[in-house]
This record gives sequence, structure tokens and C-alpha cells, in this order.
Amino acid sequence: MSKKLHIKKGDTVIVNAGEYKGQQGKVLEVLIAKERAIVEGVNMVSKHTKPNAANPQGGIIKKEAPIHISNLNLVDPKTGKATKIGRRLNDNNKLVRYAKKSGEEIK
Repeated sequence: MSKKLHIKKGDTVIVNAGEYKGQQGKVLEVLIAKERAIVEGVNMVSKHTKPNAANPQGGIIKKEAPIHISNLNLVDPKTGKATKIGRRLNDNNKLVRYAKKSGEEIK
């Protein structure tokens, strides 16, 4: 069974550790089995590619590499700072995520 993670695709996150500490970006993909996420503009690597239909010239392309979930925090929608995530039932008895710093619900 896979673990429930605190971030989802489309969330705005801030990196809290490592080489890219302090950078913000949007989550493009979450790799649940590896507990990693690909964040826009963070952890860029150079990848050597052979010529193909998408890239007829081939060569070196820059792309995002996965970063571990533990090094990411969600950005609080109210304050714009890093926050932890909680889960609670809303009015319709549906489980929703909320920012622990401001209490704001995360869409």
C-alpha cells in the first residue's frame, strides 16, 4: 500500500533543504512509490539525448530531476511562507487539507 503524501500535483511548494533551499515552484509530478516530486525550475540537470522526432538535433537538454518530499513544504495561501499540512473534515463531511500556520483551506 502506498503512503499518503502531503503534497499533490499543482501545489506551490518551497524547498526547505539542500542546494535549492528557498526556491519556490509548482509541482509538476509526484512519484508516490519513490516519495519524490518534480518541481518546476528546481533541481535542474543536463541530459544528453540522441536525435529523435521531438529533438531532431539531439544534444544536451536541461530538465527537472525529482527531489525528495521531505525537502518540500507547501506555501501557505495566506502568508506566502512555508507551512505544515493538516487534514480535517469540512462542512460537507469531506476530508480537506489545510495550512497549519493560517488555518486556511488548501484547494
